[in-house]
Amino acid sequence: MSITTPLFQHHKHCDEIFADAEEACGAGDWAAGAEAFEAFRGQLETHFASEEELLFPAFEAATGMTSGPTEVMRGEHRQMRDLLAQMQAAVAARDSDAFGGAAETLLILMQQHNMKEENILYPMCDNALGSSDVGASLVERLK
Repeated sequence: MSITTPLFQHHKHCDEIFADAEEACGAGDWAAGAEAFEAFRGQLETHFASEEELLFPAFEAATGMTSGPTEVMRGEHRQMRDLLAQMQAAVAARDSDAFGGAAETLLILMQQHNMKEENILYPMCDNALGSSDVGASLVERLK
């Protein structure tokens, strides 16, 4: 297992919970939608924190690259957090149009973001970090 395998797997997990939230909110089931959205938001924040607090600093220390791909990913995390805040407000207001619009934008951003991580950054991290203990720490955080 590579260091970043847990992150690949967690992308899929987050996608599944996101789909549940979208489906429930789109159908007007606000109780189930709110529950699924909170689960999704919590998992996505855990994912971001795992990258920002463990993976990115280890990669930056190993490579000396502090203004490269990790900076771009942090910026995209901020954009996604803004969309999560919009979605949370839409859930509270039971506004399916606002939720759907923010969710659509988030989905596109997440797909692009995940492709960059999975095809560019994660392989770079696996190469740079080799036998580091970062992978075990990621497994613990992403349970």
